[in-house]
Amino acid sequence: MKNTDAVQLLLALGQESRLNIFRLIVQRGSEGVTPSDIKECLGIPAATLSFHLKELYQANLILVERQSRNLIYRPHAEQVESLMEFLLFNCCGGQSCTPESLKDKKLETKETI
Repeated sequence: MKNTDAVQLLLALGQESRLNIFRLIVQRGSEGVTPSDIKECLGIPAATLSFHLKELYQANLILVERQSRNLIYRPHAEQVESLMEFLLFNCCGGQSCTPESLKDKKLETKETI
């Protein structure tokens, strides 16, 4: 991914409502989410929601599929992974960025589940 591509993706996510919409779509994963579900969860007016979904779609961060009368929005997983790889490339000089105290807590959480 080029710097200019990453900038475009980050600009698309650089608005609070749009970021919240994207996060909801990512949380639903391959199941997807309809605009009415997004509107209900986030309380965003339909016209505003439509604008933000269009921006995320044009940035290639989400995919849309029509199922009969509904539109289903899903994250564009490959694009999101590419952005994450770009952002984390050679993070911390190749060393783990997670402090030991957090690693211990994660391990404790996994063991109790």
